[in-house]
Amino acid sequence: MTVTLDKIGDFLELDFRRLFVWLRAGLALACMLAVVGAVVGGAYALLSKQRYTVATEILINPANLQVVENDLYSQSGQIDGQLLNARSKQRILISGNVLSRVVDKLNLTSDPEFFDPDGSTSSGVGVSGSKSDPKLIALKNLDERVSTTADETSFVTTLSVSAETAGKAIEISQAIVKTFQEELAKAEADGASRAAAALDAQLGQLKRDVQTAEEKVEAYRRSRNLSTSNGQLVSSQTLTQLNSQIVEAQSRVIAAQASYDALVASGVNGSNPDPAVSEALAALREKANLLRQQIDSQSMTFGPRHPTIVRLKTELATVGSQLNAEFSRTVGTARANLDRAKASWTSLNTKMNDLRGNVFSDNESEVALRELERDAASKTTIYESFLSRARQIAGREQIDTTNVQVISSAVPPKARSWPPSTALVIGAGAFAGFALGMLLAMAMGIMRDIWQPPNRSGVGASRA
Repeated sequence: MTVTLDKIGDFLELDFRRLFVWLRAGLALACMLAVVGAVVGGAYALLSKQRYTVATEILINPANLQVVENDLYSQSGQIDGQLLNARSKQRILISGNVLSRVVDKLNLTSDPEFFDPDGSTSSGVGVSGSKSDPKLIALKNLDERVSTTADETSFVTTLSVSAETAGKAIEISQAIVKTFQEELAKAEADGASRAAAALDAQLGQLKRDVQTAEEKVEAYRRSRNLSTSNGQLVSSQTLTQLNSQIVEAQSRVIAAQASYDALVASGVNGSNPDPAVSEALAALREKANLLRQQIDSQSMTFGPRHPTIVRLKTELATVGSQLNAEFSRTVGTARANLDRAKASWTSLNTKMNDLRGNVFSDNESEVALRELERDAASKTTIYESFLSRARQIAGREQIDTTNVQVISSAVPPKARSWPPSTALVIGAGAFAGFALGMLLAMAMGIMRDIWQPPNRSGVGASRA
């Protein structure tokens, strides 16, 4: 029978009574398909591979632990920078490096869930049909079973891991978290190592610069004969010492001149000189004075020819001879001392005049020397600063300052995450089968009405 436009027009005049007729005609088919759907759903719930999902909550603090001052990694004070740092670390949590190390650590290439050595799954076959790398397949399957979710109001990240058993999911979750912490510490250590290596490479050149600058200082000193002691030029120290010696020599000249003049002015029978000048002269003068006093005293009693007077005069004459001789000797000694003091003072003045010219020349040379010393000191300061920083960063490699804390460890879930519960799957299968049966009933009714239109008059009479 041919389908005409009139038949299609009759179909478009469909009413709910015809729809009810179609559905009633296909009710048995729908019930049968509902049973089939329930059986298929139950079979799928019982036979499909189950998955259990565990969650681990991790606090990823963007600020590292501050264990040393002036750390290699600066801490951002802006919330945007902290969020970016936390999200970057969150990305590392399920990065390829972390998951690859977990695959090796747990030997997931030997787990049929992640790699089927028989190639029964499509993931085990390459694009060209050849076997792919087991580790890449296991890594791909593991990546499909992990995910992260960031809390928008905090720095907490939730790691979700799915596996066929809850124990395996927990084990993988723990391995990922531990490997993540190790990866962060390794990244910081690698950064510190690169920085230390760069500083060590620079230290060689800085050390050579310091040695060159210090060699220039020493070469300039040798060429100008600029010897130093206690940070001062030896010539300047010598000039200072020589000036002190000149002052002392001048004092000795003045003292010697005064002593000589006093001695000459006093004469032979003068007052007793300083015993330090001549003790013998002082003793002889005292003895001569005593004899004169005795003669004067005895002359009042005895005459000039009295033996006592004669004896005393004889002794006085003898002492006088000794006194004259000692006086001459003492005057000569004082004169010699004065001459020596003057000669020493003159010699020191001559040295002072000669040295003063050298000091002026050395002072001019010292200006250039100080410039060379400042250049060497600045290079030494930079070198020591780099050396200290390099040693600090080298030690920083051994310190783990990552601030990652697990605030909620993975625990066995109450139920599997896939497939849903058996009753729910059976109900969904029955509903899907019944709905499919209804759709088929409607399709079959429409096809029948197109090919064999119903009696519209009978329908209109019945309505009347």
